[in-house]
Amino acid sequence: MANIASQKKRIARTERERQENLRFRSTVKTYFKRLETAVESGDSNAIASEHKALVSQIDKAVQKGALHRNTGARKKSRAAGIVGGVSQPSAPAETPAAADSES
Repeated sequence: MANIASQKKRIARTERERQENLRFRSTVKTYFKRLETAVESGDSNAIASEHKALVSQIDKAVQKGALHRNTGARKKSRAAGIVGGVSQPSAPAETPAAADSES
């Protein structure tokens, strides 16, 4: 533990900031689960509202610095894929040129 008062304050502040960032990231995960549940139920109104809420939470987390902007963009893209019916990106398919060269 630090002996200097300013360092003690800095340690306390860092811990508060870490907890706040953890809350933002955890909230985003929760909203992802809610979106997936809404997609499974098939209710288009619930899907639209959950997607909007998720994107809003991601934007807030990026704005506060809890998520990097590229991470936020990736998560929003993943959410759009879930809404569109694509849950996870699949393995890249073979190109026709690669298939012809093997024959």
